[in-house]
Amino acid sequence: MLFMVIERFKIGTRFRSTSGCAMPDQIPEGLAYVGSWIEPNFDRRFQLMECDDLRLLQEWILNCQGLGMTFEIVPVVPSKETREVVAPFLDSK
Repeated sequence: MLFMVIERFKIGTRFRSTSGCAMPDQIPEGLAYVGSWIEPNFDRRFQLMECDDLRLLQEWILNCQGLGMTFEIVPVVPSKETREVVAPFLDSK
């Protein structure tokens, strides 16, 4: 499963945390870092992570505690896969 992890930086930590928990040595085995994007104002980072066991995502976030960030986790589905699910419903009308 894919998850968009939205990190919100606290003032004073935003520049020090631009790589932070995405470092390979901080990611549990079985949790894959796919990519990340940072807002131009450095307030939030969007990280795409992939795993089948949600406990790995929980472990990763707990390992990141104390770095001055808060996390929001949003399960996501790739657009291509969503189109495949939706297409039969659109074609039948």
